[in-house]
Amino acid sequence: MTTNLNIVLKRASKIYHEGDVIAGIVVVENSNDVRHEGLTLAMEGAVNLQLSTKNVGIFEAFSNSIKPMNLINTVIELAPAGKIPLGVTEIPFEIPLRARHPLPGAPAGCGLLETYHGVFVNIMYTLKCHMKRSFLNKPLNTSCQFFVQYKPQEAVPCKPVRCEISPNSVRRGGGGGAGGGPMPRFHIYAEIDSTVCALDRPLTGKIRVDECSVPIKSIELQLVRVETCGCAEGYSKDATEIQNIQVGEGDVVRARDVPLHMVLPRLFTCPTTSTVNFKIEFELNVAVIFEDDYLVTENFPILLVRSR
Repeated sequence: MTTNLNIVLKRASKIYHEGDVIAGIVVVENSNDVRHEGLTLAMEGAVNLQLSTKNVGIFEAFSNSIKPMNLINTVIELAPAGKIPLGVTEIPFEIPLRARHPLPGAPAGCGLLETYHGVFVNIMYTLKCHMKRSFLNKPLNTSCQFFVQYKPQEAVPCKPVRCEISPNSVRRGGGGGAGGGPMPRFHIYAEIDSTVCALDRPLTGKIRVDECSVPIKSIELQLVRVETCGCAEGYSKDATEIQNIQVGEGDVVRARDVPLHMVLPRLFTCPTTSTVNFKIEFELNVAVIFEDDYLVTENFPILLVRSR
């Protein structure tokens, strides 16, 4: 005798805003009549924080104090104790998406944070169905993840940024250089159309190599997340790469604009967030790699927003 549980949401995208009603069905498929002690559905949302391993020795005194932050915890009864007949049974459900209490860091009027899958910070929302059975039979469980997004706000003004990268700017700290040999002679112009970026629009800009004394191997655009988490005793801050796009291969033509274009990944980015226990921030790196593997980068802190 086999019994299977499955959660099917009516909204195919599984994307919801705070205040929406999450509707769907729980499908019970069994090869015989099944007796149970009750069928329940739980909606859970939490922020999970984790310290990086390089900081465990420094912060081991409080590493165990970083506990998940509950955003939602709602349980409803789908069916009282009884019997489910042979075949496929569909049980509809509706649950309003509301936060337990407002969380500092969310936009005004919002108590929930957007879904986000990071390295040290994870914000997840899940539906869990539980069928309790007699002590002779194991309970049955199934789960389904859904995604929370902020309602789009008014469009924010663009904030373009331009810079010139040269050996002098690198020495002054305007950029970063790495390599085993002497620094080549170069002059590079980079431009980002806006450092305030809507999540559903690509990051755009351009880069131009006006002069370079050595051949160029590659020009790359790198998106980086900067996650900070901890508590009153101390904080851990780590930067990790989300994605890297090569925008120029080989020794690019001099004095010609190379367009920059990056589509933001869905689950690995979210609006820039700052709360008492954690922060999620983002940066954009433009990297030029010369043929001798000398590397020059320019860093642009960016603000991600959910806007029209």
